[in-house]
Amino acid sequence: MRFIRDIHAERHAENKPCISFEFFPPKTAEGDKALLEKHIPALMELKPDYCSVTYGAGGSTKEKTADIVESVQNQHQLTTMMHLTCVEATRSELEGVVADAKNRGVKNVLALRGDPPGGGEFRVAEGGFEFSYQLVEMLKEQGDLSIGTAGFPEGHIHCTEGKYVDWERLANKVRCGADFVITQLFFDNADYFEFVDHLRDKHGITVPIVPGVLPIISAGLIKRFTQLCGAKLPDPLVEQLEACANDDEVKEFGIEFATKQLKELIDRGAPGVHFYTLNKAYSTTKIMQNLGLA
Repeated sequence: MRFIRDIHAERHAENKPCISFEFFPPKTAEGDKALLEKHIPALMELKPDYCSVTYGAGGSTKEKTADIVESVQNQHQLTTMMHLTCVEATRSELEGVVADAKNRGVKNVLALRGDPPGGGEFRVAEGGFEFSYQLVEMLKEQGDLSIGTAGFPEGHIHCTEGKYVDWERLANKVRCGADFVITQLFFDNADYFEFVDHLRDKHGITVPIVPGVLPIISAGLIKRFTQLCGAKLPDPLVEQLEACANDDEVKEFGIEFATKQLKELIDRGAPGVHFYTLNKAYSTTKIMQNLGLA
């Protein structure tokens, strides 16, 4: 398996966007079967550069996360990144997770502070980490890893000091050892471009800053997601969603919207795109086809 930093460097040299997909560990055996036997094989036909697998709140899916990463790498020979969070874990426990991941062939980790289980208040485990930059530092010390981190074009929902302070903290995470940034979902490209320009111009950050895009498949679902993560839904987008008669129309509108959004992002220099697939293949496949990337 390859280091994701090298994949990004190669795509940049070729002047091609780097394409990645994100999956989450299902909660049921049926979901596991559908993901591994249907959705992932369908998305592999699009020939992504890499994929990632999320880590449940409080590390609740760490075993399943590692299993899925190992399965994708072994069955599809595709570089796969494991998410890792600080929540309710000591440094020793995190080092154990990383050691196990390395034994499974993992070379890439997305370092996150993470969400506490049940949406409660974040608590630092004794001997654990409070901030994701500390996790980045620990991973850097382990060696033989490519480290990604998360960025927030509208600022992190819990950063009360404002987005510029949040962006300064992101710049520090990069200086601590992160090789690339994947953004939270957003729907106004102006937020992404301001975010990137600020990090480049004010903080000298040169690593790839990859836009994370979530194709809309349900009006209710996207409203819940944005409320949870603090991303905004522009008024014209809300009006268009509300004009759709049902979820099938919403899904087709979501494909059209994401296609236009991504075309502008790529045309204006985004290094690639990270699709939040929601463990589904249809919308991502259609968008990739529309962009001529399939």
